[in-house]
Amino acid sequence: MRARNRAFATLALLLAISRPAAAADRGTAALTAARDIWGIIQQLRGDHEAQDGPRPGQAPAAHPQPMPPAGPSDLTIDLSDLSRPAAIESRFAPLNRLAESQIRVTVPNGQARLGNYSVGSDQTVRGHLLVVRGDADIYGRVQGNLVALDGNVTVHPGAVIAGDVLVVHGVARVVDGGVVDGEIRTLSAAVPAAAAGAPVSALALTVRRLAGLAGVAMTLAFLGLGLATFGHHNLEIVSDTVSHSFGRAFVTGLLGQVLLLPTFGMVVVGLVLSVAGILLLPFAVVAYVLLAVIAIVGGYLAVAHAMGETYVRRRMARGVTMGAPSSYRFLTTGLVATLALWAAWALFGWVPVAGDLIRGAAILVTWLLGTAGFGAALLSRAGLRENFAGRIIPPEALTDEYLWATPQFGVPAVRRPGGARSPIGGP
Repeated sequence: MRARNRAFATLALLLAISRPAAAADRGTAALTAARDIWGIIQQLRGDHEAQDGPRPGQAPAAHPQPMPPAGPSDLTIDLSDLSRPAAIESRFAPLNRLAESQIRVTVPNGQARLGNYSVGSDQTVRGHLLVVRGDADIYGRVQGNLVALDGNVTVHPGAVIAGDVLVVHGVARVVDGGVVDGEIRTLSAAVPAAAAGAPVSALALTVRRLAGLAGVAMTLAFLGLGLATFGHHNLEIVSDTVSHSFGRAFVTGLLGQVLLLPTFGMVVVGLVLSVAGILLLPFAVVAYVLLAVIAIVGGYLAVAHAMGETYVRRRMARGVTMGAPSSYRFLTTGLVATLALWAAWALFGWVPVAGDLIRGAAILVTWLLGTAGFGAALLSRAGLRENFAGRIIPPEALTDEYLWATPQFGVPAVRRPGGARSPIGGP
């Protein structure tokens, strides 16, 4: 019915144009009439499309919510330069505290839309476009920059954006056939403090640290078990080197740590200078790293073995029943001793000052023991040399009787092994 009425209006307008007019006003009248006729045709076309529905391949008609005009105290955002997205994001910060009905934004040389917004395939948006709290689906043309706040941007096939695209707290997607002449930038949403994780309680933190310490202890225990089974002799020599030459072992380990990287560099350079060395370079690098790790871990286990052996033998010398001494027992006892400070940190690390002190002490002691073990492994050539292992002492001096405490209050001590003996039949 509305289309019929508009058709009659068109005919009336044509009749009015056909009347004679002054020669001076004919050009102006014709131009005005042509514009009016074109506007009526566009209205008729729009009514026809509304009745028939969207054409295939064209997005459904969108119903955006145009923002009310901004007042003097409302937000004005210039979208002509999107090269500094962080600064533009900070300009949007006041909008986070407002409801949708309170949002007032002015875009110079552009427009702002609230909610989901779609540009049809036959539509052209002149100037910049801002979409707040909604997705922007572009099927037509945008002759400016496009910014989406708290939403996504999708550039469909056949769409053209003549400027840049900035998506704040969303993602941008350009389907095959879509064109963006400028750059595409995205800024992810900041993770709130609650999403980052609530503060861990002292009990949960303690349980987590104890679980980590138990995992480290089990790993070292399995490595020590394998070393005591397949390298028992080498383990004992390195352990004895730590016991009898601790000072030399620590200094050697300290120098070894300093020269570890320079030596590696010299090895690499030496291999690179030869044709055959280049082929062997990957194997040499892997072998060097493995040897360094074995020396450090094996030296630390040797220190634990030495500590456990000293403790067990002293207890046995005092008459305490400890069972049959073995390298497995020595390693277990030594690992418990070396990890005692870490256990204390796991239990009391949540204490503000004491926790940091215990952790620092644990790190220092672990470094000292590891350095000494590394030096002992270097001195003894991984247990192949016995020069620094104290093996020049008679075997009788390493028995439990030798470690027996000297009696007090005038009770004579037993003659130590290796002492001078009176000849048979002497006085």
